[in-house]
Amino acid sequence: RASSLHPLAQPRKTRPHSYTLPDLHQLTRQSPAASKMHTMRSRVYFGYIGALGARVICDNIPGLVNKQRHLCQRHPDIMQAIGEGTKEWIRECQHQFRHHRWNCSTLDRDHTVFGRVLLRSSREAAFVYAISSAGVVYALTRACSQGELKTCNCDPHKRGRDSDDRGDFDWGGCSDNINYGIKFAKAFIDAKERTVRDARALMNLHNNRCGRTAVKRFMKLECKCHGVSGSCTLRTCWMAMSDFRKTGDYLRRKYNGAIEVTMNQDGTGFAVANKAFRKATKNDLVYFENSPDYCLQDKTAGSLGTAGRVCNKTSRGTDGCEVMCCGRGYDTTRVKQITKCECKFKWCCAVECKDCEEAVDIHTCKAPKRADWLEQT
Repeated sequence: RASSLHPLAQPRKTRPHSYTLPDLHQLTRQSPAASKMHTMRSRVYFGYIGALGARVICDNIPGLVNKQRHLCQRHPDIMQAIGEGTKEWIRECQHQFRHHRWNCSTLDRDHTVFGRVLLRSSREAAFVYAISSAGVVYALTRACSQGELKTCNCDPHKRGRDSDDRGDFDWGGCSDNINYGIKFAKAFIDAKERTVRDARALMNLHNNRCGRTAVKRFMKLECKCHGVSGSCTLRTCWMAMSDFRKTGDYLRRKYNGAIEVTMNQDGTGFAVANKAFRKATKNDLVYFENSPDYCLQDKTAGSLGTAGRVCNKTSRGTDGCEVMCCGRGYDTTRVKQITKCECKFKWCCAVECKDCEEAVDIHTCKAPKRADWLEQT
């Protein structure tokens, strides 16, 4: 399946449609309502770039504004890095929500990663825009440091001497050029949103920014000591990005505390929907619409339902069978599992284990009654 810079929503149809590359020309002739989804739809096709060539793809992606198309054609190496980096933020999203009813899964026969969830201006959509924007920054910055891009490399500003709480050090090595990653991601991702003046575009811009700055928040100073026996009388240091998991964890917390807002009267910002809550800051994720419960399959809301999902019988959290299965109950299947056991250390230097077979119970959520399912489709 193709991955995307941002996941896409499909046009509203009775049944989901699977888009392939030959369909792109047809998509450009869609209705005005469908064209509003082009920003999200266009981002999925960057997964094809490595195989078919950037110029061909850029000329055929529907919904790109001129600035995006120009950047795409001018920097095919950057588009390639974005396509490869997509896999990382998709995995991160799926990790963060692996124990929740909404778990970043796809709809049946849907070539998008998150399906129709982005049709609704929910906190899930807010998280998707933030984590994917962060993923673009991360991928571009890493590609710069690895010498894979023609237009950037290591951070040119990290030169000479500097100091921290441990004393003086020399800048050396290759500092990650985070500012370049942020600058390009902002120019490319935000270009489409800036052509539209509505509440959803404003929401997307805000959450895009939250994602970009989240990566920079976890930059860290790494150093190598020099001197007799590593005494650290001299240090060479560089700035490096932390593991992307830290960014994912941070944005997951922001998702938990996301703030429901409304557009203010002059259309330039947000007002909090509930006056009892604090005002949203630039680091908060914002959303306009409440999320569905994701219990039943509802293709218009982007919900796959939880039928067949594995749950934890003993947990009282979101992964517990009571919550995950929405009170419908669960089925239990006993399966055989092979695990490593009786491990012993063998001189020198290995650990030898036996393969042990054990029976374990797997609990999966029951499907809804047919009448309940029909009400949602």
